[in-house]
Amino acid sequence: MDLPKEKPAGRAPLALDALLTVAVFVFFTWILRSHVPSNDPFFIWLWAAITASCLAALFWLALQMFRVVLRAQLEAKARERAGPR
Repeated sequence: MDLPKEKPAGRAPLALDALLTVAVFVFFTWILRSHVPSNDPFFIWLWAAITASCLAALFWLALQMFRVVLRAQLEAKARERAGPR
């Protein structure tokens, strides 16, 4: 197996991933507020944010897996076009 010749991710993709993850966290926190069984606004926001953090972490992992699979598929397609060595 060949080692990769270039860095897998630069600063721009990581910054984009972080921005998307924060946006997903805010979105899920906003949506999950109505599902918290409490009357205290502090606990509603607290439990919505705790739950949203788990979902945002899962989103980040899925995004990373998507990037890895996409890169592998693009490299395989490029090797296929290049032909046998």
